[in-house]
Amino acid sequence: MRNRRKPLPSPFPRKRGSGGLRRALEFWAGKFWVPAFAGMTMMGCSANPPDDVLHHHPTIVSLNPCTDAVLAEVADEGQILALSDYSRNPASSSMDVAKARRFASVSGSVEEVLALQPDVVVGGSFLPPATVAAFRRLGLKLVQLPIAVTVEESQAQVEELGRLAGHPERARALNARIDGALARGAPPAGDAPVSAVVWQSGGMVPGRGTLIADLLRRTGFTHFSAARGMRQADVLPLELMLADPPQLILAAGDARANEDRMLAHPALAALKGTRRESFDPSLLWCGGPTIIRAVERLAEVRRDSSGAEPLPFRGGVGVGPLAGAATPPPAPPLKGRGER
Repeated sequence: MRNRRKPLPSPFPRKRGSGGLRRALEFWAGKFWVPAFAGMTMMGCSANPPDDVLHHHPTIVSLNPCTDAVLAEVADEGQILALSDYSRNPASSSMDVAKARRFASVSGSVEEVLALQPDVVVGGSFLPPATVAAFRRLGLKLVQLPIAVTVEESQAQVEELGRLAGHPERARALNARIDGALARGAPPAGDAPVSAVVWQSGGMVPGRGTLIADLLRRTGFTHFSAARGMRQADVLPLELMLADPPQLILAAGDARANEDRMLAHPALAALKGTRRESFDPSLLWCGGPTIIRAVERLAEVRRDSSGAEPLPFRGGVGVGPLAGAATPPPAPPLKGRGER
């Protein structure tokens, strides 16, 4: 005897005198209703949705501490496969080190990056040509961003990285925070600018066409070294500082480093009308969210300098809130950071 297939239960109520219609409805329900319902159940409850549902935004590897800091603000954590190992080191990081250490890190070698299989690699403009060529041969999308030398350039890069990560709204929010910090850090109308020099490790000074020069101008300072024709990474000798001092020395070095001894030279105590403050070197390297912290520090120093008597020399690289604090050795210039 042939086994007869058990009919599927009907979703329609059984009514007297409607046998033909009922059987027709049961036929079409068995053909379409059950599979359709099963399909809807699978779509709603599946633990493994299709890749095109999961993969809305690209995965990224960053090779530069400046792009690290921005991407940590505008991308999802799951998108960032690795940051540069500079961001894990307090001596070279431009972001919160504890946050940076939540991510994997790379030194920038092609082998490390290729093993992670990112959708996009982000780096600075000083990547070695051989590395750039290797990424392109391997079919990896590479985005290189130059050093931002104005607030506007930095904000344009924030927007570019926000679009790249698929979160332009987060980039706009970060830029709004930067605008807010600049507005709060602007000097009162009518206040005379304060001449200031940023004296870096080894006596180097930033020149014209640098982001810190733009931030000094926006927070009520004149750029002492640029006004004297000094360029980026020129060295300001102690003798010149003593002969023609500014109103403010922002010492961005390490009091423990032998090369920074002149930033805390006892002869500076003889300067009348010159205030000395320490300035965290990490505020000099990058734009993006670093601008907010740099402006807040400059505004703090500017308020303290307005009408205040020059502070006495007390040793260390600088005086003020950060005087005597254990600061890490400064990182190498940005040109050599983030791209080996």
